[in-house]
Amino acid sequence: MAKWVYRFGDGKAEGGAGDSVRLGGKGANLAEMASLGLPVPPGLTIVCDACTHYFENARMLPDGLKAEVLDGIAAMEAITGRRFGAGVQPLLLSVRSGARASMPGMMDTVLNLGLNDQTVQALAEDSGDPRFAWDSYRRFIQMYADVVMSLDHEIFEEILEDEKARLGHEYDTELCAADWQHIVSLYKQLISEELETGFPQDPHEQLWKAIAAVFASWMNPRAQTFRMLHRIPEEWGTAVNVQAMVFGNLGSTSATGVAFTRNPSTGEKALYGEFLVNAQGEDVVAGIRTPQSITEEGRLASGSDKPSMEKLMPQAFAEFRTICDRLEAHYCDMQDVEFTIERGKLWMLQTRNAKRTTRAAMKVAVDMVEEGVITESQAVCRIDPPSLDQLLHPTIDPRVERHVIGFGLPASPGAATGEIVFTAEEAVEADKEGRKVILVRIETSPEDIHGMNAAEAILTTRGGMTSHAAVVARGMGIPCVVGAGSMRVDLRNEVLLAANGVSLRRGEVITIDGSSGQVLKGSVPMTQPALSGDFGKLMAWADKTRRMTVRTNADTPQDARAARSFGAEGIGLCRTEHMFFEGDRIHIMREMILAETEKARRAALGKLLPMQRSDFTELFEIMHGLPVTIRLLDPPLHEFLPKTEAEIDDVARAMGMPPAFLARRIDALHEFNPMLGHRGCRLAISYPEIAEMQARAIFEAAVEAGKTTGEPVELEILVPLVSLRKELDYVKGVIDAVAKDVARETGVPIAYLAGTMIELPRAALRAHVIAETAEFFSFGTNDLTQTTFGMSRDDAAAFIPTYQRKGIIEHDPFISLDFDGVGELIQLAAERGRKTRADLKLGICGEHGGDPASIRFCENADLDYVSCSPFRVPIARLAAAQAAIERTKS
Repeated sequence: MAKWVYRFGDGKAEGGAGDSVRLGGKGANLAEMASLGLPVPPGLTIVCDACTHYFENARMLPDGLKAEVLDGIAAMEAITGRRFGAGVQPLLLSVRSGARASMPGMMDTVLNLGLNDQTVQALAEDSGDPRFAWDSYRRFIQMYADVVMSLDHEIFEEILEDEKARLGHEYDTELCAADWQHIVSLYKQLISEELETGFPQDPHEQLWKAIAAVFASWMNPRAQTFRMLHRIPEEWGTAVNVQAMVFGNLGSTSATGVAFTRNPSTGEKALYGEFLVNAQGEDVVAGIRTPQSITEEGRLASGSDKPSMEKLMPQAFAEFRTICDRLEAHYCDMQDVEFTIERGKLWMLQTRNAKRTTRAAMKVAVDMVEEGVITESQAVCRIDPPSLDQLLHPTIDPRVERHVIGFGLPASPGAATGEIVFTAEEAVEADKEGRKVILVRIETSPEDIHGMNAAEAILTTRGGMTSHAAVVARGMGIPCVVGAGSMRVDLRNEVLLAANGVSLRRGEVITIDGSSGQVLKGSVPMTQPALSGDFGKLMAWADKTRRMTVRTNADTPQDARAARSFGAEGIGLCRTEHMFFEGDRIHIMREMILAETEKARRAALGKLLPMQRSDFTELFEIMHGLPVTIRLLDPPLHEFLPKTEAEIDDVARAMGMPPAFLARRIDALHEFNPMLGHRGCRLAISYPEIAEMQARAIFEAAVEAGKTTGEPVELEILVPLVSLRKELDYVKGVIDAVAKDVARETGVPIAYLAGTMIELPRAALRAHVIAETAEFFSFGTNDLTQTTFGMSRDDAAAFIPTYQRKGIIEHDPFISLDFDGVGELIQLAAERGRKTRADLKLGICGEHGGDPASIRFCENADLDYVSCSPFRVPIARLAAAQAAIERTKS
């Protein structure tokens, strides 16, 4: 019989930190803290499998679940001495989500559950504080109505703001018990009017509906978007944690807060966090009130005149610091903790491995190695490879004058410039149009996730370093400034009101510096960060660990230099066709394509030869000492020709031919399915003079570069789109003949490998035969995915998201390799090729070469290298090291 509920509390727990698959991250860590004897309010965790059952069974809770929950509540009652739904000493509950992977703010929470018109009176008597009781009741009604009854929380906020204005109050804390009681009556009246039903008074009805609502929130739009962005599988589901409430809103000796055991932006080893006196946890993360610093050091750094927790509540602070040190030592990682202080008593509500910027993650990992806490290999595995993108973001040039119009808290580092937009929807639309925007909000909410992802940076006028905007931006690697209190957002008029009377309208440009907290008017010059220090140390450990080499896909000197600076160990793919589109070259290329005789084609190719030779010479010199793979011309010839009537007229005039003649020649070259048409090696076979020119340019450049650098070029020539060995035999024959001619003419022997792209299923199946001629294979995973699935990557975007949403595929196969189909072809080709040629060199050069999951597959398939775009080289280096470490463990 399935066990749906696991209990924790009073120093004991069913389960622990290793049970996150079953209990979710929050539940597993609550159990772990309870077992460690830390002050954790008792509770129970409903397992993730119950969420899966809920969705697979018409949103019904599993049989037996309610009985187990009631048993768990009875255990809570025994520990606390309170009773759920009782008229005296009532037990109130929190109902929270807790997925296997952290999804901050994406799912729903209900606090203070169990309050009704009777228990609120009992809570007032028991606490001796009617104001606290009625404040808790209004919070519960608002949250429950939003989460369970689908009434927008903002309509309740409007009532609250109207009442505060009527009473002349600015802050919630100024309202007395009678004020809250009146607001509760207005809330209940609103529910009756909107839903034609009263607010539920039965605590058990409240409980079951809240549990179901938290499960249901697993499939809300913001959670689905977050899962898609972070590749969290839908089938994981979420656990639900039901826990005895403790109250941070019980007066001036009570508080609630969030803290990190190290600075999440910089990685500095210093307790870092915020708290609010007389508040509940949602107040901190929502950014509704500006929080106070936990430490005195943090207060001074922020320039706040509000007392720190260290000064205000020294006893609770000392206990809290000790617990934080203990948790970090126990988990061997930086922790993100939530806590509540109830009338001086400290309670721990959550711990988890903290989200942090990549720069902070680097520092924490390196520091913990130097502290002897973790090993170098563990440090390498601590960094999420895609997050290295954060380190490649530009920063503001320190030499430029800054027109600062506002200050806030530096929530997520990096700098970005863009047009102001005030809604998530505007950000998404601008992104579709290719415009760079800054999302400016009073405060963000989980509903803004799609706009935050589309924006270059985020600015909020309220909130702290642990607000929703700050946490999500750090996770996404987006520059973010929060709590810019000197600025005001006028949503009605779409204006950002800044310091010194500056006002900026939607569409005007600002710059955000997420490292300093500054907001600047206009656009400013940026500089690229130096990849040294902690980055250099950690990448050196990664390079020492990995087996595969990492090359780059580079067609220009700029790409090659950038890739080499990022640690590329050669060029795995140089697409020669890209060189023909530059400047006047396109005209000569068109002249060659439109030529009607071989003699005329050779004449045009003769003009292109010195241009190609110059390109290759510079690439070889930049990459001296490293292998360079040059791919012969691949795309169909029509791609170089004009498309529209106006373009045809312009080209015809430039080439001195009638437009009608040019249109006929273009029509003659038209193909119904060019992806599978006259391209790749088929061009070299039809027009061997093209392959001859390219081979001559390559070999002459290799000779010239070898003389300049004093090192022979490690040259590899790649023949694309081979499906038959005889195709490769023919083209290799052309290459070999040119190599002999150049060697004879220059007196310099030329070493090179001739290989092929494996990008067609037939080539993979016949790899053992093709390897008799090919000296290396480069898997072109872009085309191999297209030809295996029978779908164009240019058109698949129209239906791939639908397939993902409906669970037909887990990920886009053009982004992350399809292991079952395309992957099997790669493994089969590798095995068959190496049976024929034991020293056959194997690599991939499609976009998958920079995808960590695909790199892991390549490691397990014993490929020799991956090749990716220059800015993904650090990602690939780290992912290859992690794959090697993971492989040695298995």
